[in-house]
Amino acid sequence: MSHKKLAMFDPVLVKPAIVDSFRKLSPAVQWRNPVMFVVYVGSIMTTALWVQALAGRGEAPAVENEGFILAIALWLWFTVLFANFAEALAEGRSKAQAASLRSLKKETWAKKLKGPQVSAEWITVPATELRRGDFVLVHAGDTIPADGEVVEGVASVDESAITGESAPVIREAGGDFSAVTGGTRVLSDWIVARVTANPGETFVDRMIAMVESAKRQKTPNEIALTILLVALTIVFLVVTVTLLPYSMFGVDVAKAGTPITITTLIALLVCLIPTTIAGLLSAIGVAGMSRMMQANVIATSGRAVEAAGDVDVLLLDKTGTITLGNRQASAFLPADGVREADLASAAQFASLADETPEGRSIMVLAKQKFNLRERDIHSLEATFVHFSAHTRMSGVDVHGQQIRKGATDAIRKHVEDLGGHFPPSVLVTVEDVARRGSTPLVVAEGTKVLGVVELKDIVKGGIKERFSELRRMGIRTIMITGDNRLTAAAIAAEAGVDDFLAEATPEAKLALIRQHQAEGRLVAMTGDGTNDAPALAQADVAVAMNTGTQAAKEAGNMVDLDSNPTKLIEVVETGKQMLMTRGSLTTFSIANDVAKYFAIIPAAFVTTYPQLEALNVMHLASPASAILSAVIFNALIIMFLIPLALKGVKYQPLGAAVLLRKNLLVYGLGGLVAPFVGIKLIDLLIAGAGLA
Repeated sequence: MSHKKLAMFDPVLVKPAIVDSFRKLSPAVQWRNPVMFVVYVGSIMTTALWVQALAGRGEAPAVENEGFILAIALWLWFTVLFANFAEALAEGRSKAQAASLRSLKKETWAKKLKGPQVSAEWITVPATELRRGDFVLVHAGDTIPADGEVVEGVASVDESAITGESAPVIREAGGDFSAVTGGTRVLSDWIVARVTANPGETFVDRMIAMVESAKRQKTPNEIALTILLVALTIVFLVVTVTLLPYSMFGVDVAKAGTPITITTLIALLVCLIPTTIAGLLSAIGVAGMSRMMQANVIATSGRAVEAAGDVDVLLLDKTGTITLGNRQASAFLPADGVREADLASAAQFASLADETPEGRSIMVLAKQKFNLRERDIHSLEATFVHFSAHTRMSGVDVHGQQIRKGATDAIRKHVEDLGGHFPPSVLVTVEDVARRGSTPLVVAEGTKVLGVVELKDIVKGGIKERFSELRRMGIRTIMITGDNRLTAAAIAAEAGVDDFLAEATPEAKLALIRQHQAEGRLVAMTGDGTNDAPALAQADVAVAMNTGTQAAKEAGNMVDLDSNPTKLIEVVETGKQMLMTRGSLTTFSIANDVAKYFAIIPAAFVTTYPQLEALNVMHLASPASAILSAVIFNALIIMFLIPLALKGVKYQPLGAAVLLRKNLLVYGLGGLVAPFVGIKLIDLLIAGAGLA
């Protein structure tokens, strides 16, 4: 999609995010995040305690004064604002993407037909008045007024506004390339399209709704983690509440010291509960969908992105995904008594005017094997015979000779019509090529059959390594193809997939997906045709191609705007990256709290139980400094982790055990060490400035 890529802290994003941070201070918004709601309530309570202290009626023990209470209150508000900012910044990126999509929705006029034929009368109406089932005529230069399917005609369409790809695409009636999108433009010819969506239900509308973070639903994993965080918060809330009478009892027994104060208890609670991950949890989810959007994949929900991270089985179409999609010349197989170089030369001659990928590949192979240079078309004074569906052959007439290449039966008929004979040995070669799953093209010069050019599916470079990566990720790859088992097996072995489904029918694809799901696996697949729709609807992660039919797009839970089937691998990696980011920051947050216990608990109770001074392992300057340092660190760490939450933890295709070890070492140990260093540095600054 042609949207401007913004830097993470671009002023265009940061300024609105700061404003939104304050807007999100509404209780109705805060309540959606229970852990941060506790911090929010704590901020209000400490602010009230500060006002009370100013009036001379509040807490004023040796540890606290009005300045200390104000500092705690301010940093608690900063904690809430930083969490709001993280979420607003992630949402801002999605809103920017949605805004670029909205720019496609401009006032468009449509030529509404009174019938499905191009010859029917038409009237001009605003596109907003079109309804599902209406027929529209679109000429060259017109904007397609609504989502639809071509029912008549063929046209070149500019879809760059949607896909970002400048090359036009062909849309025609019937087949898997009949879907057109509102807001795109016809460049040549004309089409009649049947409208498939009412106003407000178009593909662009759905994309806008998908990327609007306000509509984002929490994923099952996110809900489970939220429940865990709420449970931890309730436990610490109960513990903190019981500490007040415990402190007062200790003072009564010792007949000395002062009990813990409400301000300190609130500071203790905020430092004990998992605020770091709670503050970033929503931002991680929004950023995951945003990263998918940057890859030009629209996910219908965060659930689909998350499911991609848990995929066990990938179903991949052979053509265009594993192979290049266009068969290429791989060998020249001469007839008896014919030199291979002569066959290559004749095949190259016959392909001079052939602009198809197959024709170009014959030229390249002849040049590579025999250093045969392309002839100058104009100096040959040749007559070129272009390929047609009727003759099923092409070639050139030059110097009185007819050189032809094409399908076996077409060349055979051509040679026999000229009075020649088709050699049985060439028929054997043709059968051998076909048995290997390749396509035979026979070349003849006049009545003489020179041999066969073998065209084969070329496996994409680097695809075998990608499948090895997926295998290390624990994902099983299955190639789907309509080819026979022999051909499928050969390509599967060359590509390095784990398994294949040959002679695949819609029923066979559906059965295969259900079989794996019954075994408890999550299945992902791509598709673009109506015949893929049942399987896409059944798959856990279904990526429909934007060039595909309306049925395929409606059945999928993701749409790839680039229509690149290999994007499924990126989708899985993005999903895994989102899950890893959430897991890593949860590990960091919980490990973080351990260090904060050592900072704040001895400081909070040292006036009640002086023996706790022994636990002041960081040798913090004073109880007030220790408490304030822990609260400041608790707020700042959210800000420092925002880039990681938005960008995501880099995913590496390693085994689960290795990833767990690495996660614990980096984020577990890092989360344990960072607060000791951070709190001590903040304490030194506070003590040096004489603030506590």
